[in-house]
Amino acid sequence: MNVAEWILVCILSVTLFVFLIVGIIFLIKLMGLIKEAKKVTITAQSIADKANSIAGKADDVATNVKQITYAGSLSSLANLIKNRYNMSKENKKGKE
Repeated sequence: MNVAEWILVCILSVTLFVFLIVGIIFLIKLMGLIKEAKKVTITAQSIADKANSIAGKADDVATNVKQITYAGSLSSLANLIKNRYNMSKENKKGKE
């Protein structure tokens, strides 16, 4: 082989070696990044599940408040009717 051929072979070998090392380092960093992304995904899923649970509990609380308010309005209506009934009885007794 000529000297020019040896120089080209050496340059190509060194270039291939550098790209091989850079590729290995890139793959190692990429695997670490994928692991971190997996952790973030798991954490986000956990937060979403907790938010869903909280939303469900908030719906339960809203339903309970709605029922209590409804029962309170029925109770106040019953008291109003009772008071008017008692007042009408007293008015009738007063007229007699």
